[in-house]
Amino acid sequence: MKVAVVAEFYPRAHDPVLGVWSHRQALAAREAGAEVEVLVLHRPIPSAASLKAGPRAALRELRTLRSQPRQTHRDGIPITYVPFYAPARTGSYGDWGKHAARPLGRALRKLHKRFPFELIHAHNAVPAADAIRRANVAGPLVTSVHGGDVFHTAIMKPEWAANVSAGLNASDLVLANSSGIRTACGALTSSPVEVMLLGADVPDKDPRPPRDHTLITVAHLIERKRHADVMRAMWVLRARWPKLRYVIVGDGPERHVLHDLARELEMTDRVIFRGQLPPDEAMEAIDGATLAVMPSTDEAYGVAYVEAMAHGVPTIGALGEPGPLDLADLGSGIQLAAPGDVEHLSRVIDRLLSDPGERARLAKLGRRVIRERCSWEVVGQATVETYERVLERHLQRGTDRQHA
Repeated sequence: MKVAVVAEFYPRAHDPVLGVWSHRQALAAREAGAEVEVLVLHRPIPSAASLKAGPRAALRELRTLRSQPRQTHRDGIPITYVPFYAPARTGSYGDWGKHAARPLGRALRKLHKRFPFELIHAHNAVPAADAIRRANVAGPLVTSVHGGDVFHTAIMKPEWAANVSAGLNASDLVLANSSGIRTACGALTSSPVEVMLLGADVPDKDPRPPRDHTLITVAHLIERKRHADVMRAMWVLRARWPKLRYVIVGDGPERHVLHDLARELEMTDRVIFRGQLPPDEAMEAIDGATLAVMPSTDEAYGVAYVEAMAHGVPTIGALGEPGPLDLADLGSGIQLAAPGDVEHLSRVIDRLLSDPGERARLAKLGRRVIRERCSWEVVGQATVETYERVLERHLQRGTDRQHA
């Protein structure tokens, strides 16, 4: 089976972390038997933040974006970066499918001549699936929704919601990354929606508890990830755990705010900003942690939780969020704290730090559940089986029309 993957969020030469989960799913599908090539929607225009920073910053980002090779391979998967031009994300993102449709259509038709794909897998309704349906590319379409479509794009403007719905309605099957996202998608489309949880690699070696207690968050530095709540919980626990450290892996617009908060709380010596790390180095950082803590809101799934539990690190998420609730329902042992409640978060952290036996139980439980239910091997097999079902239904509908 030949599959074309279309994604906006996908690793770049200058950003190997961006959308790494979409690459890992493509790689897992290939290892499960599918032939896969990838088209990445690439907008080589400086961000609004760099434009505000001045001409030099904008020019520097422009050079970085335009230095991305059009053709490359990652882990043996051929990848084509498809440039498209659109206005700034703020105020126009929900319409990006319009701008991407023509170049993506050309790229898909060119790809099909040398790689006759049988199915397209789009990551997100906007811009990917919306651009595909506008390009009038024939064949079955599977669209994965990772949260942004329903948490942000569809609620910003009615016309953006219409674009999300159109992309989903053009899909033979919609894959939601959690039960909560499946429910949200159901309100936007008449296409069938199924849940497919994404995965992580489970190391063969058993984890070794770190010598010093350390919390870790691996996430983009944005407000909804709630790094500040973790820092404030540490401040609440400062007398009980004066040597507790907090490692932050990631980068983003909240970096300066979080640095200022660390100074305000007098914890600059205990809050370590590692910046954005390559995936392997991020996993090494997780291995050195006592607890993984990410009490984020609007969390559709959270691959970071799965990765931490796969590495035997007890994990804390926010109560009521779609991803953490699904992981809790799997019996993974993820711990849930009330969102935005620093006192409750501090109690959950304190309880786990105080009980090495419970941490050992959660470490063993998490590794087992992730290996059985959410390893990339399991996800890859499920992905290929989904492709086969969609393709079979598509072919059957064609046969039925011929006999009608």
